[in-house]
Amino acid sequence: MSTSTTSHSNNGLAPESRSWKHLSIDRRSPGYCRVTFDHPPINTITAATVAELAELVGLIESDPDLNVVVFDSVNPDFYLAHYDLEHDPGRTAALGVGPTGMPAWIDVLVRLSRTPVVSIASIRGRARGAGSEFVLACDLRFASRENTLLGQFEVGIGVVPGGGPMARLPRLVGRGRALEILLVADDLDGPRAEQYGYVNRLIADDQLDAEVGAIASRLERFDHDAIARTKSYVDQVTLPADSELPPALADFRELFGRPGQQAQLARLEALGFNVDGDLERSLGRRVVESIPDD
Repeated sequence: MSTSTTSHSNNGLAPESRSWKHLSIDRRSPGYCRVTFDHPPINTITAATVAELAELVGLIESDPDLNVVVFDSVNPDFYLAHYDLEHDPGRTAALGVGPTGMPAWIDVLVRLSRTPVVSIASIRGRARGAGSEFVLACDLRFASRENTLLGQFEVGIGVVPGGGPMARLPRLVGRGRALEILLVADDLDGPRAEQYGYVNRLIADDQLDAEVGAIASRLERFDHDAIARTKSYVDQVTLPADSELPPALADFRELFGRPGQQAQLARLEALGFNVDGDLERSLGRRVVESIPDD
């Protein structure tokens, strides 16, 4: 780790600046920061995770030296599993709205996409639901060739994805493939995700960290304003408008509150939802087991 960490202009992104519970910070240089998700057992996203990410994005936005931030996971099998309401939707509701005026989770994703810093998802393991929504909000997505599963499983349990993949996926993969990902609700392995444009490209698992690190090390040396201004022009023609995002979250909340969907969630939990096991490792394939027989 760089010995100059404490001299960086934004000490909020120095590892010793605070105690993070669901992630760790490695400020490798003034221009380069690495953020590692670490929320055992499977890196679910909870209200506490969202609160930490909201704070982190604020620090990224206000750092005049930072050019690139890489997001990876300490768990090689789960990058970000999905959202976990922890049987208490009030925790998420209590997060309120963020600076954009949108609900906290959408706010985090929108602000991350727009920040004048290059965000890179270095994906190893599973990223589904809200985990997929997070990587879609990153600027660049590089994934392990041998160890990547991506997907939006929500329709399989009778709800609408709430974090904006309907707005982001068609811009990346096209309408037909976006509908396949969202409506079939199954996992895509690395080769299929690359073929569809879900990720920028695949990298051999044993080379992923080094190659992403080399890209980040290159970006950290470039002029900050040149990166920020170039990215802003791309953002203007590729990012969804704010108005496209909140309605889907409202639909998610409505559908999630219905008795049928609550019963499906209970069946998934009985099968091993939110814990490391075969269900979570094969969630795309097995999500249909939560649907009751006619």
